[in-house]
Amino acid sequence: MSELETAKAILAHVGGAENITSLTHCATRLRFELRDASLVDQGKLDSTPGVLAAVPQSGDRLQVVIGGAVQSVFNQLVALPGVSKSAHSGDQSDADVKAAARAKARGKSAILDSFFEYLSDSFRPILGVLLGASLIIASAAVLDALHIVDFRDPAKGATWVFIDAMWRAVFYFLPIMVAYNASKKLNVDPWVGAAVMGALMTPEFQSLVNPDRFPGTTCVPNEVLHGELQCTTEIWGLPMQLNGYGGNVFVPLMMVAILGLLYKGLKKVIPNNVQMVFLPFISLAVMIPLTAFIIGPSGVWLGNGLGTGLAWMNANAPFVFAILIPMLYPFLVPLGLHWPLNALMLVNIDTLGFDFIQGPMGAWNFACFGATAGVLYLSMREKDVQMRQTATGALAAGLFGGISEPSLYGIHLRFKKVYSRMLIGCFAGGLTIALLGLPFEGVKTNAFAFTSLLTIPVFSPMWVYGIAIAVAFFTAMILIIVMDYRTPEEKAAALAKVADAAAPAAAPVAAPLSAGGAATATMVATTSVGAPVAGRVMSLEECGDKVFASKALGEGVAIEPVSTKVVSPVSGTIATAAKSGHAFGIKTDDGVEVLVHVGIDTVKLQGEGFAVAVQRGQRVEAGDLLVTADFEAIERAGYPTTTIMTVTNTAALSQVTPLVGGSVDAGDPVLKVAR
Repeated sequence: MSELETAKAILAHVGGAENITSLTHCATRLRFELRDASLVDQGKLDSTPGVLAAVPQSGDRLQVVIGGAVQSVFNQLVALPGVSKSAHSGDQSDADVKAAARAKARGKSAILDSFFEYLSDSFRPILGVLLGASLIIASAAVLDALHIVDFRDPAKGATWVFIDAMWRAVFYFLPIMVAYNASKKLNVDPWVGAAVMGALMTPEFQSLVNPDRFPGTTCVPNEVLHGELQCTTEIWGLPMQLNGYGGNVFVPLMMVAILGLLYKGLKKVIPNNVQMVFLPFISLAVMIPLTAFIIGPSGVWLGNGLGTGLAWMNANAPFVFAILIPMLYPFLVPLGLHWPLNALMLVNIDTLGFDFIQGPMGAWNFACFGATAGVLYLSMREKDVQMRQTATGALAAGLFGGISEPSLYGIHLRFKKVYSRMLIGCFAGGLTIALLGLPFEGVKTNAFAFTSLLTIPVFSPMWVYGIAIAVAFFTAMILIIVMDYRTPEEKAAALAKVADAAAPAAAPVAAPLSAGGAATATMVATTSVGAPVAGRVMSLEECGDKVFASKALGEGVAIEPVSTKVVSPVSGTIATAAKSGHAFGIKTDDGVEVLVHVGIDTVKLQGEGFAVAVQRGQRVEAGDLLVTADFEAIERAGYPTTTIMTVTNTAALSQVTPLVGGSVDAGDPVLKVAR
């Protein structure tokens, strides 16, 4: 049976593509997460040619043992219709890195988790239009700087007023967009949330501020709003504070949180067959007055208070924002905790007419992009094509879009030394703003702008901002170039990978055989296999892994390690070397195939705690280092450190005898082999 036929049979016997929620693989087995494990046909799976064993796991998980051909079978599986969306090779994608980073901030408080997810999902879908609007603002700022048009001139022509409308539309109707997204997050009809905010932004509602038309309306100067008129009117004999809600984000967030409770309560009491009519009717009838009388004014006052308080702090302690903001953002963004600051930027613009957080934030962004530029330089110097492509795309997204995520999740969070270099750039840029911007009370902008090269003109003083981001960028870039961004082990592995890609693929070493099938006299026959690591030797039945215990992957031993060095148990060629560092296959010159598996289920660590010293196709001698494993870190992560070694082609040999029951040093014989 071909590998394609094996893949098709496996797919059929696990319940089809629709039953697979996740598919990965390690060095020897396919790992399925299924919707319903009861759909698995265990008998047919076990009898499928190419399948060594099928081992159910807890929950709806299943392991299908393939052996050395696992990569090929996996590739055939993911090419089948409907499977590719649920499969990944075991290497961390950017999404995996992002999920892992954000998981660090999850679980400590369910309320906080829900709060930050609510904020995030309320803003993330509209980042595209915010970015588009910020670039229109930047273009307008350039025209203003070149004195082609004065955008502050109330007498400017209709053309320029229309250009103003192109970007103001995004910010004016921002409450409706936020309400729509927030409602979706809480499983409320999003058009209901949008309609509630829309009602307070109609010309009819806004016309209530006209005392000539509505005698019950009174307007007085508001000192908190710098003398701006604050109007109230009477509705049903009750006073209603009239506000302009364009650009406000606090009100829709507060309103939808209450709408969610009302909506879910109504769904419980209104019959299903009339919910389409009465759910939106009652929700609108309740929430529009509630928002107009209570939630809206409360949100406006909250925003005004925060904006005024932050402005006072910025005026009296400018160093706090100039240095603290760029130093905090590198930790807030990966964890998804930066949304409250983004919301405050919008509140500042709405209440004060300007924002002072985005300038220092630019120092962080450009330090981030500078670190990426340093990685790009090193990848070009080392001819690392894969990293060069990753860094080029991330740098372009940053410099021209102001987007840091490709750099963060594609590079920075994968190599922990990046942060120690990048943070110095963040500090240098923030300090520059603090010192040069002191007479101007920091760097300000009157628009919500993604901090990229294209939006530099929207910041004032522009020269202070320009110098600060340049300092941040080149400080981080130079530090990365001089000090590198990898540990010595990571760098060695990267260089080895580049050399491997540049060299022609090593041909497998075939065992020369005599006419009778025995190895020729010039070849040393393998009669024993050494221990890959020092420790206590056990039988496979004691290893704690059902697959290895079943000997589907051949006869072997398990060792409880007492050393961090895992070495090659035989001389031969590295046939497989998992990128995660947890498994290695070695083939001897006379055809004995040995698998070394470091720990149990350690593929899930995605390389954390492993420093790989070899690569596929490399020649090794018995005792050569395969990997250095941090067994203490592996134990802290909750995985057994038991290191397992098997002869995967046991069936092709006369006998493989384990030598168990004692303690050994690395290299001591633990398996006897007879041909």
